[in-house]
Amino acid sequence: MKKNFFTLFLFLLLTVNAIGQKKHTFAITDGNFVLDGKNIQIHSGEMHYSRIPKEYWRHRLQMIKAMGLNAVATYVFWNYHEVAPGVWDFKTGNRNVAEYIKMAQEEGLYVILRPGPYVCAEWEFGGYPWFLKNVPGMVIRENNPQYLAAVKTYFTQLYGQVKNLLITNGGPIIMVQGENEFGSFVSQRKDISNEDHKKYSSAVFQQLKDLGFNVPFFTSDGSWLFDGGSLPGALPTANGENDVNKLKEVVDKYHDGKGPYMVAEFYPGWLMHWAEPFPRRGFERTINQTKKYIDAGVSFNYYMVHGGTNFGFTSGANYNKSHDIQPDLTSYDYDAPITEAGWSTEEYNAIRELLKDSKTPAVPAKIKVISIPGIKLTKAISLESLKDKIKPVENEKPLTFEELNQGHGYVWYSRKFNQPINGKLELKGLRDYALVYVNGKKVAELNSYYNNYECTIDIPFNSTLDIIVENMGRINYDSKITSSTKGIISPVIINGETITGDWNMYAFPMDKMPNLATAKSNAKAGQPAIYQGTFNVSKKGDTFLDMRDWGKGIVFVNGINLGRYWSVGPQQTLYLPGCWLKEGANEIVIFEQKNDKIQTNVSAIETPILDDLRPEKENVK
Repeated sequence: MKKNFFTLFLFLLLTVNAIGQKKHTFAITDGNFVLDGKNIQIHSGEMHYSRIPKEYWRHRLQMIKAMGLNAVATYVFWNYHEVAPGVWDFKTGNRNVAEYIKMAQEEGLYVILRPGPYVCAEWEFGGYPWFLKNVPGMVIRENNPQYLAAVKTYFTQLYGQVKNLLITNGGPIIMVQGENEFGSFVSQRKDISNEDHKKYSSAVFQQLKDLGFNVPFFTSDGSWLFDGGSLPGALPTANGENDVNKLKEVVDKYHDGKGPYMVAEFYPGWLMHWAEPFPRRGFERTINQTKKYIDAGVSFNYYMVHGGTNFGFTSGANYNKSHDIQPDLTSYDYDAPITEAGWSTEEYNAIRELLKDSKTPAVPAKIKVISIPGIKLTKAISLESLKDKIKPVENEKPLTFEELNQGHGYVWYSRKFNQPINGKLELKGLRDYALVYVNGKKVAELNSYYNNYECTIDIPFNSTLDIIVENMGRINYDSKITSSTKGIISPVIINGETITGDWNMYAFPMDKMPNLATAKSNAKAGQPAIYQGTFNVSKKGDTFLDMRDWGKGIVFVNGINLGRYWSVGPQQTLYLPGCWLKEGANEIVIFEQKNDKIQTNVSAIETPILDDLRPEKENVK
């Protein structure tokens, strides 16, 4: 009897599962997106699993569904998964992309996958692993055999994770993008022939096809860049194109005279840099443009619908004519319809009213928010005391991060002078931010954002010059991405003399929370320090660390690097997800680079501060 009951139960379970996993079809046919034989419009929102705590994935996906969308788009960041050469991680932390995609399907969303290999996205090095720069003969984003071999390895690893999630195999992935905004790169790299550009982009698509990605492909570029970025067999989509007539005209030109028509990046907000105003856009323009797309039968993907956070050292950087680097904020709020902490906005509510129907679910409840006043910092440790425990790398000249086989964090460059020297110190090859000391006394702050590469210096007999350099994120967009090297990348010059010989370099990758268990407080004002404290939480909730009284650095809570803070703003708080807190005791560690004064406490508040700009305070020359 028991055996028969178990057989019946198993049969019912398999039947229910089969019904739940009903196989759908998706195609681009006769100028339309066709789902299960019916023409549809794609109403999608971009959201990156790597920028959200795994514990909150479902909440954010439910927020997207409740806004009235039918799809979610996500980049895949190669460097988030190949964590060291040949070492792949698709499981720890927020890295389980397959679980994220399955969760999207469970919440009734289709998925648009954007695997790159280049993605931009204001992400470190545009998604590339930093160590590619150390591969002999490697040239990224070109028709280069070493590079294409590495891309194939990456795609193969990714395919192993997502192959069963393609719509052709019963999953929710309806489209895949190859490369990203390649037309922009073609316009930036006139030194490469169009023939070679096409060979490269064609090779990327072919690799995806050969592996088994058998769903429709698309490209995305500005509408004026289709000539360089479009490819036969892939639907061209136009990023940021508001003019529907222009969109249709240019897609027709490169897609056999027909659609479908899609804006793969429809911007309700915009990216954010340190030391620059937080960009705010009125939501009315988003609503009006959404109506235009719907009325014209144009599909779209809000970039971003929810930005999230650049935790740790994942934020990238841009540059322009005025600034050699524009490092991206830790917050990737993007002024999106769903805030960094997952809250709905006026824009969200207005879009929901426009898109919802009788089947649209209710908006999920807001995650609890708490404040944590007066977190006491019980230890303040000099960074130099930790340096003394590190075996330095010795060399005739300063080495770059890449030459030191270090991806992120900080490098302490040190040199002893047996003879006095003074004059102008030139660090033209600084990448990106440096504190300069003579015998432990700070003499300058130099950085690439302000194009500040020199200072007056006086080094007495038998003295030590220390230069502590921070990598603020590799370039993620434009032609300089191929030369985004970190540390001191050119000679150190004092009074016209190149300083060679006897350089010592100490690595501080800060890839893990520093262990200060046996350390004793010895920090001094004006010298980098690491602070430690504990605090108790009776009920967990999201909160925002208030860093307005601090200078520059990073914060760990319970071993997790929350990201960078910098007093220039506009971001003055760090998002601390409640799911990373513990009921009871929690540990906080703060690395404060400038340390102009000894700190004794820090607080967490209930509201983020993302638009408090203080740029001139840091412009030290």
